[in-house]
Amino acid sequence: MSNLSLDFSSNQFQPLAARMRLVRLAQFICRQYLPVPGKPLPCTIEAGQRHSMIMGWPPGTGKTTLTELVRYYGHTDMERLSAVTSGIKEIREAIERARRNRGAVRRSILFVGEVHRCSKAINHYLKQRFIKQVVQLFVLPHCSMGVKHG
Repeated sequence: MSNLSLDFSSNQFQPLAARMRLVRLAQFICRQYLPVPGKPLPCTIEAGQRHSMIMGWPPGTGKTTLTELVRYYGHTDMERLSAVTSGIKEIREAIERARRNRGAVRRSILFVGEVHRCSKAINHYLKQRFIKQVVQLFVLPHCSMGVKHG
């Protein structure tokens, strides 16, 4: 029996999307849904300034990639969760870690993917937690947070 030692942190074991992800903002801003060079969003990202964003772009347009670039340029910690597979407990713990980081003067990004598919309990928790902090909420037909249209 041989002793196999595999390094699963190696790039070869990462999902294809992660291996092909763009690594420079210049590569990214040429895409259809994204801002052009010299505009406010690319400038704030390159300067490492932090701000809140709600990205309601269609699937496959680079929301995760943009978040990774914001993390890279801003030298921040990033917590990545899925609204489909994560529960309130995981989201609560991630928010608490971000709060501790803020107390230690470290920046954090909480990225919750697939938020349009989250459970009613998570939806309710997020609304209670963040609705007071959101100045303006853009409601898109394909990405509503429990808002009825019509």
